[in-house]
Amino acid sequence: MECPSCARDLDHCHGTLVLHVDALVECTEPDCTDTDLVRHSLTIRCDEVDGGCVCTADYVVEYAQAS
Repeated sequence: MECPSCARDLDHCHGTLVLHVDALVECTEPDCTDTDLVRHSLTIRCDEVDGGCVCTADYVVEYAQAS
């Protein structure tokens, strides 16, 4: 089975874009250098990642209170 975007020679990424609450974005594809939202058909919020993420709202609030 061939990727439809590959077949049409469209600029895209096969990885998942992880959207962090601190505005950072990262891609699960190690070779991805362009984390533009339109290049990624799969996106997920970091708090939905199995095991969570250190930048979730609870962590940010705790850090702000500790400062």
